[in-house]
Amino acid sequence: MVGIIIQLAVSWLLLWLLAKKNLSVLGFTPTLKRLRDFGLFFLITAIFCASGFLLKKYFAGQQWQINPNLTAKLLLTGLWWNLKSVLFEELIFRGALLYILIKKLGASIAIIISALAFGIYHWFSLELWGNVQMMIYLLLISGALGLVMAYSYTKTYSLYIPIAIHLGWNLINSVIFSSSVIGNQLLIKIDAPAPYPISYFLFYFILLFPVAGAIIGNYLVLKKRKQVPG
Repeated sequence: MVGIIIQLAVSWLLLWLLAKKNLSVLGFTPTLKRLRDFGLFFLITAIFCASGFLLKKYFAGQQWQINPNLTAKLLLTGLWWNLKSVLFEELIFRGALLYILIKKLGASIAIIISALAFGIYHWFSLELWGNVQMMIYLLLISGALGLVMAYSYTKTYSLYIPIAIHLGWNLINSVIFSSSVIGNQLLIKIDAPAPYPISYFLFYFILLFPVAGAIIGNYLVLKKRKQVPG
């Protein structure tokens, strides 16, 4: 939490020195519209993310069960870890620096820079440096999600929607299906004797459909929104 407070202080300083603005440009003030948007985009992203695990269950025979060691403290710890990590990353990649880039370089270039930086950051946060195939894959996946999250900020000048998208993806992966570095959470995978044989088409469909659906679904909803002046 101390790190986020420091980020906010640095963000305020950068905004004041480079744009003569304050933290209000990050759109933190809660309004009914922003809260509704948060719920909508969280739900869209969470549904598409969960679809990947359901596809694995149906086509590849993967099974999950409730974690027998589940406790309220374990879940709360997972939720808090995700919330902190999402806020930390959003303040870096969709916060003051993105606002400044938009004003200096224009929205399109700023979105691309933000997305590339977000993708490259995951090379190091997930310790993938040197694994070229995974680095390319993660740059494409994380970068594409970064594009839609940065676009959502340029449309609304608020972090509510990018936080909702980011949190919707991370919570399903890590807290619901225990697929992250924080370990077992709500559901854990049951070891099966052998996965069902699937075609290359199904393999890539299962791999790419959730993220493609989240990107396209969120983008189509965002595209209909009126531009908020920054």
